[in-house]
Amino acid sequence: MLTAQHITYQVGGGKKLLDDVSVAFRPGDLNLIIGPNGAGKSTLVKVLCHQLLPQKGSVFYGDRNAADIPIGELAQFRSVLSQNVELAFPLSAEEVVMMGRYPHFNARPAEKDRAACEAAMQFFDVVPLADRNYLTLSGGEQQRIHFARVMAQIWYPAGEGCRYILLDEPLTFLDIHYQFDFMHKILELLREKDLVAVGVVHDLNLAAKFADRITLLHQGRVLADGSPETVLTTENIRTAYRLEPVIHREGGELRLFF
Repeated sequence: MLTAQHITYQVGGGKKLLDDVSVAFRPGDLNLIIGPNGAGKSTLVKVLCHQLLPQKGSVFYGDRNAADIPIGELAQFRSVLSQNVELAFPLSAEEVVMMGRYPHFNARPAEKDRAACEAAMQFFDVVPLADRNYLTLSGGEQQRIHFARVMAQIWYPAGEGCRYILLDEPLTFLDIHYQFDFMHKILELLREKDLVAVGVVHDLNLAAKFADRITLLHQGRVLADGSPETVLTTENIRTAYRLEPVIHREGGELRLFF
């Protein structure tokens, strides 16, 4: 379980980007965060993964306060795909994936680390890109390499605890085929039941189709939290996005039209 309790994060001038936010994300579920620009989605992810320290509130990985976990230890069971990842060095795609294993070794990778990278690259179908210069890849190809990197970081079960993956707008740069492919792959990984997956997406229909639980943020607060059916209502969409949706429910699927 990944839990945030009464999180408040503010910047200069006292502007609150997050205001008393409490959420809980269970292993085995696909937890998606949605909301308009400026709602606090990326800020919440950064607080959850301990990149930002809130002025108030706490984040817990299981029963451990994130503030009490050394960052090197945290990186061994928690991986993060940030919204903007920039690499300026001409590394091979395979070397970029290996970066995910850095928290697990000192001087050089062990066979276990190489095996994790190979398995993650196979899982995300990027083995043909392994020897390519990362800087020559398209935006979508680079994003898929980073999927393999963050998954290689937590490829092996974390003992008796959970593994955690936090994804800030992972569908950026991907065409519709790879958007659906990625979502299906995350669902496949979640079958192992020891993985806590939290992601930020903008496409409400993708959230409706794939999420087990949706957190809708609005002006730094939780407007709604729960199943797609309880969150994606006309009233909530109107309040958060200032749009009037047409909502269809057919064959067990929820679809929104604008």
